[in-house]
Amino acid sequence: MNDSAPENLPAGISDGTAAKSGGGAGAPTRKRPKPGERRVQILQALATMLEQPGSERVTTAALAARLEVSEAALYRHFASKAQMFEGLIDFIEQSVLGLIGQLEEREADPVLRARRLVTVLLQFGEKNPGMARVMVGDALVFENERLQQRMNLFFDKIESSLRQQLREVSVLAGATTPTVDAQADASVITAFCVGRLQRFARSGFKRLPNENLEHSLNVLLPAGHL
Repeated sequence: MNDSAPENLPAGISDGTAAKSGGGAGAPTRKRPKPGERRVQILQALATMLEQPGSERVTTAALAARLEVSEAALYRHFASKAQMFEGLIDFIEQSVLGLIGQLEEREADPVLRARRLVTVLLQFGEKNPGMARVMVGDALVFENERLQQRMNLFFDKIESSLRQQLREVSVLAGATTPTVDAQADASVITAFCVGRLQRFARSGFKRLPNENLEHSLNVLLPAGHL
């Protein structure tokens, strides 16, 4: 991953505060970040601030204060706050869509592929609460419209992948309208995933996306469907 996107933002993410060293009576000295490191620290801090239940819109002033730098320092690494959010969205896309690509290569059973796709998506949101708020748009309400459009496109890709798996299921099951059936089913399952992530974000991260997931998957994508 290039330095325009966070490299390590799973659960347990650090707050990105610049490291300090010092001791005794001397004043702490700030280590000079390596090339690209400050960009990652900014994105880590933004993601962590979004993890606070009920948090309001994150301002660049608050973000700068958390990192103990000036707002001008933030803009030396990102042209705008929208670009910072785009860095988080890059991470979401690369992480989730990358894992889905691996599933499509390794799992022959289309029903299991679809079930694991749902699991991967919801597990990612559960492990990255701040990202979940970005995914469902709660963190983007007052931000640039193109950010929400990117997240809409992300879920379109999720739905497209599900549609591909489910069309294969319908064909193998001998359905007379496999494409239509797959499109309808993929839409319902995608809506289920978005709903679970929204509930997670809006409950202050108390209602986990994977709550009773196996039961839900048995309803939406029963094993042995073929």
